[in-house]
Amino acid sequence: MSRIGKLPVVIPAGVTVDYKDNVITVKGPKGELCQQINPAINVTMEDGHIVFEENNEMMNDDPKQRHAYHGLYRALVHNMVVGVSEGYKAELELVGVGYRANNQGNLLELVLGYTHSIFIQLPPEVKVETKSERNKNPRILLESCDKQLLGQICSKIRSFRMPEPYKGKGVLFVGEVIRRKSGKAAGAK
Repeated sequence: MSRIGKLPVVIPAGVTVDYKDNVITVKGPKGELCQQINPAINVTMEDGHIVFEENNEMMNDDPKQRHAYHGLYRALVHNMVVGVSEGYKAELELVGVGYRANNQGNLLELVLGYTHSIFIQLPPEVKVETKSERNKNPRILLESCDKQLLGQICSKIRSFRMPEPYKGKGVLFVGEVIRRKSGKAAGAK
C-alpha cells in the first residue's frame, strides 16, 4: 500500500466530484477536469472525502504496479481538486539583453536573441500576462487549473532558451538560482 495513496482527498466547499465508468470528473469555480482511473484502483466517496484503495481482485495484475497506481491516482486527483478550487500559478523571468515578452490574448510573443520572434498559441485553459518594467527583467505570469498542462507549457517556454551556467542568461523561474561556472582560466601555462 502506498503512503500517499492511503491519505484521503478532502473535497472543499464549491467543488463537485463525479465518478462513473472509471473516469473521475472534478468541477469547481476555476474550471472542470477529468481523469481516467485504472481498474486496479477502487475509488469511494464518503462524507466529503475521496478514498483510494487497491483492487485485490485483479489477479493477473502486477502488485508493484498496483502500489504505484495507488499513489499516482491519489496525487493526480488531489492536484485536480486543488486546481479547480484555488488554481496554479507559475512565473517565468527572461534574463538577457534584449529579451522581451508580449501577449495579445493567449498568443505569446518571445524575443530571445534569435533572428526571429517566437510565437506560441497557448490553450484557452491557461491565462497569460506579461510584465515589462524599467530596469527589471521581463516576466511571464501563467495561471491555470490544470497543473500538468501548466508544467508542460512552462517547460516548452524554457526550452526555447534554457538557462546557461556561464552568463546566467535564459528563461528561468522567478527565484530560481543558476549555479554559475567560471570561464576558461586566462593564460594557464
